[in-house]
Amino acid sequence: MNKAELAQALAEKLNVSKREAEDMLNMFVDMVTAELKKGGEVVLTGFGAFSVKARAARMGVNPQNPSQKIQIPAVKVPKFKAGKALKDALKA
Repeated sequence: MNKAELAQALAEKLNVSKREAEDMLNMFVDMVTAELKKGGEVVLTGFGAFSVKARAARMGVNPQNPSQKIQIPAVKVPKFKAGKALKDALKA
């Protein structure tokens, strides 16, 4: 399911226009992104938690020239940890 299909399903479920559903979905994504940018965490009980993880700098190999070592900089990456209810729903 992609974003457009999710918006359509949301519109049908909530009995609102597809445009309103797209706006709600975009607002949700924007709010989660803003919170993660601040270094915060978004927890949806039963579903999961979105957080930011810092990946340390490390030495790597240049894929175009494997004998050459390159420095890979530190970076922040998004992380999602599934909640118990979601895990249990997938087991059934």
